Amino acid sequence: MAEPNIAALTTMTGKVNVTSLTTTSATSILNNAGSNNKVLKVNLVRLINVDGSAARTCTVSYHNATNAGGTATELVQLKSVNNNDFFDVVTKDAPIYLEENGSTGTSLSATAGTANDFKVIVSYEEIS
Repeated sequence: MAEPNIAALTTMTGKVNVTSLTTTSATSILNNAGSNNKVLKVNLVRLINVDGSAARTCTVSYHNATNAGGTATELVQLKSVNNNDFFDVVTKDAPIYLEENGSTGTSLSATAGTANDFKVIVSYEEIS
C-alpha cells in the first residue's frame, strides 16, 4: 500500500502511549503496522526517570519493522537523565514520521540501562 498523502488527509487523530520500561531489553514504545494506509506523526517522545536517587541512561531507536524489529537507528544513545527529571527526545518543533513501510511497518523502541527506572510518553497523530 502507498503511504497516505498527508496534504489530502481524511482523518487525523491525536493519541498518547505511556510505557514503563520494566527490563533492560529494547521495548517497543510505538508501532505503525505495515499495509495499514496510515502514517504516524510523532510530536513528543519524553523519557522520565522515576528513580528517586540516581541518574539513569536510556536509548531510543527507530526501527524499519514493527515491535523493535529490523534495523535500529538510534535517536539518542545512552542518554543520562537525572533522577526525578525528564528529557524530550522528539518535540513538536522537530517531529518524526513512522511510515507503514510496506508489509513490515516501523516502530520506536526504548532501552533502559536499569529496569523499572523509566517511563516513556509518546504523543502522536495517526494520519490516514
